[in-house]
Amino acid sequence: MEDSTGSVADALSKLAARPPGLGNRGLSGVNGAFTRYLDHGTHQLPWLHGALGSATTVAEAASGVADPDMELGILRMTGPRLQAAMFGGMLLAAWLDFLQLTDVVLRECPAYSVETLVMDMSRVQRLMEPALVALASQDPERVEAAATAMPGLMGQLTREFGSIRDGARTAMEKRGKLMAAMQLVEMLTLVSTLRMSLPRLPPAAPATVGVGLVMGSGGVMAGSRIVVSAGWVEMIRRLVKAGVISMPVVSAAVRIHGGQVLMAQAHGDLPQGVRDALGDGPEVRGMHETGRAGAGMSEHPQHHVLPREHREWFEKRGFTGDMDIDKFCVRLELAHHQAIHGGGDWRLGRMWPNEWNRMLMRVLSNAEREAGRMLTRNDVLNIVADRMKRYDIPMNFTAWRGR
Repeated sequence: MEDSTGSVADALSKLAARPPGLGNRGLSGVNGAFTRYLDHGTHQLPWLHGALGSATTVAEAASGVADPDMELGILRMTGPRLQAAMFGGMLLAAWLDFLQLTDVVLRECPAYSVETLVMDMSRVQRLMEPALVALASQDPERVEAAATAMPGLMGQLTREFGSIRDGARTAMEKRGKLMAAMQLVEMLTLVSTLRMSLPRLPPAAPATVGVGLVMGSGGVMAGSRIVVSAGWVEMIRRLVKAGVISMPVVSAAVRIHGGQVLMAQAHGDLPQGVRDALGDGPEVRGMHETGRAGAGMSEHPQHHVLPREHREWFEKRGFTGDMDIDKFCVRLELAHHQAIHGGGDWRLGRMWPNEWNRMLMRVLSNAEREAGRMLTRNDVLNIVADRMKRYDIPMNFTAWRGR
């Protein structure tokens, strides 16, 4: 994903730096009418780089923890970041396709109205905007919802791409430039930076935007539309099994990579070939999307594993930034949450010596006295992992949502 994002960033820079052609036409010409669309793509790069950098930081932190369950629990925290970056990268690649399409039309098709092209790009931007905002938030529920809706969105974008391409061809044909129109269509069909490596779509189908497919040795093919490398399938299988990414998100990614035929199938089963490759275990069978209520989460309170009233204590021991204590929350059954805090009244509960917050801070303080030094972040996490197991608290961390 870092390589892909870097490639798109380079392409955006080259487009912005490309001088206008004849008649001052091109993305950098026509009196700056299209500059805001170049800027829109560039403005997505900081949050994409931030999400990938944050995921790397958390993954490195996970690798330093001795307790394997805690290591896996921290690794799962990268999931929303990875999913946001993956689908944000797809949308940015699609936007790059539209920018390149626009540049070609401006330079090669003077018969196509500049005003119409501005309206086309505004319409496409409006289509993308809600998904980009949701992904940039890196909120787990918003990211999941945006990701699972992406096949339908990519289908809409593909149709928009085809509409602009066909409009440019028609404009050329009306001017009597039939050969030029045919060449233009071929150019616009190949303009996608991440064009498909499968056999071409039927002539009536629009070009597919923002899609890259990898054909590797031992690759998996389902029907005539889906080709993914065996390495990709194995990595995805492991990430799904570990709970880092979800099957609805994988399903959406496969549909997008599958091209136009599968894009509208946002909520169906995975194609059998890919399902077989991932392994027909419970993780794969449980791929259907569920909302918060469907997942039984609507009434589940969040529990701060690292007590908020001792935030400063934890910050001194390395719990800042991507490892802030607000990232270490878990959802519990209401009864379970009340039980570990000593009952429904938290004030009375704090009088119980084994109430979670009192117990944990006592154990951590004792450990520091025995060690004769300040505990490191990993020391704290290993102790916390042991206590979570004793209190039957799952290591499925979510960020604090303030409710």
